[in-house]
Amino acid sequence: MPAVFFRSSNDAAAGWEKSLKELIPDLDFRAWPNVGDPKDIEFVLGWKMPPGALKDFPNLKCVCSLGQGVDHIFADPELPKGVQIMRLVDPWMAQAMSEWVLLHVLRYHRQAPEYEELRKSKTWTSLPAPDTASRKVGILGLGALGADAAAKIAALGFDTAGWSRSEKIINGVTSYFGPDQLIPFMKRTEILCCLLPLTPDTEGVINAETLAAMPKGSFVINSGRGGHVVEEDLLAALDSGHIAYAALDVFRQEPLPQDSPFWEHPKVDLWPHVSAQTNPLSGAQQVADAITKVFRGEAPNNLVDPKTQY
Repeated sequence: MPAVFFRSSNDAAAGWEKSLKELIPDLDFRAWPNVGDPKDIEFVLGWKMPPGALKDFPNLKCVCSLGQGVDHIFADPELPKGVQIMRLVDPWMAQAMSEWVLLHVLRYHRQAPEYEELRKSKTWTSLPAPDTASRKVGILGLGALGADAAAKIAALGFDTAGWSRSEKIINGVTSYFGPDQLIPFMKRTEILCCLLPLTPDTEGVINAETLAAMPKGSFVINSGRGGHVVEEDLLAALDSGHIAYAALDVFRQEPLPQDSPFWEHPKVDLWPHVSAQTNPLSGAQQVADAITKVFRGEAPNNLVDPKTQY
């Protein structure tokens, strides 16, 4: 029987092996560094593998990303041609991501940072009550994760819009789409939530120009990819007061370097890439189905288009 190889920079092999073998008892599951004969490997389950690692498997048919993002796979300059790329589409992950986004939307909308500052000075006072219906929230990216978050935000009564490559129809969510509608979308957005895939087209999408288009005192929430943000531009917008606060779960370099200004910035809520962690208990069924299909010579679900990289 062909083999599955597991390698991840932040996921435990033991949990995945246990969950997958409950579904495929005779599965030949190998985890780094125990590769065995590389010719046996037909399916790779991984996250941020070292560049060039995949070319060592001459019979590789499919690479499954341990998450929604696949930019780490396409970043490999030696990615074997013709290998199928798939991503996890897990309802558990969508729920977790929406929870994290909602946490910060509500935190900023209900003026939590301002009240925290008042508390420090032992000031007992009230701020003008915010109006949910007039608060304009915008979601960058309306894929599986973005659409789920947008629908949940809209259900709370926020004025919700989304921007994506093509038009999307989501109840209660105004659709902006295409390059020409990005700046108009940013101009109407007071709380921006980025859930885009990272592709050559979305690299650096949160930059000086797009941040300047947002209303003064707006908020940025990023749980997409660190590459979506031009970090110097966001820091400048925070320091100037144009952007009031930012909640960041992802960064260009992870772990975040000790000398990064984000660590101690007073207007940054910093998280260590945990907004929607991969869960083997919920994702194993989907991966097991993909392994079975690949070993039979069939195409698995949730394949990524190599042209668009999502």
